[in-house]
Amino acid sequence: MIAIVNYGVGNLYSLRCSLESLGVACRVTDKAGEIAGADQVILPGVGAFGDAAAKLRERGLDSVVIAQARAGKPLLGICLGMQLLYGSSSEYGEHKGLGLVPGRVTALREDLDGQPLKVPHMGWNALEPVGDCPLLHTTKPGSYVYYVHSFYARVGPHTVGFSRYGPAEVTGVVQNGNVFGTQFHPEKSGAVGLRMLKAFSEIK
Repeated sequence: MIAIVNYGVGNLYSLRCSLESLGVACRVTDKAGEIAGADQVILPGVGAFGDAAAKLRERGLDSVVIAQARAGKPLLGICLGMQLLYGSSSEYGEHKGLGLVPGRVTALREDLDGQPLKVPHMGWNALEPVGDCPLLHTTKPGSYVYYVHSFYARVGPHTVGFSRYGPAEVTGVVQNGNVFGTQFHPEKSGAVGLRMLKAFSEIK
């Protein structure tokens, strides 16, 4: 069973429906015991980094998520949930993340070299897998996935998939051991995204 962490931000309904369509048992929950008892954990998220991080802390769920990840349980952050896995973000100030992936989240606009590209980066973009990540074993290079974001993580040592947006290389998928993240929304990325969710459900 997958626990989908409910902390007041995130499109929980479409994510739950996507998992159920795959025959994957899941539960939307804000209860520490249910998160601890799950086989895998998904941390969704939409909105601003600082607000989301504060809501996690207020509910005491930041420590639960960190503990489960450090115990070796597979954890998947989606969109803002992926950004929260990093150490910090510069979105509207400086904010501390969960520190499960080394690195920092920064403004996409800063790295577009003045090109007139729209921010937020919204819509379909090609994903290029790099390295060997279990989420991406069935993902062909150039597969399209659906993004909606204004801040991002630059490509780094834990990047296992990226997309190009003008001069910027956007970390699309990150992995640090049992901790995974997708900047795009797999639940909105058609068959490609569904295969990733299915692959995550099978990681033990």
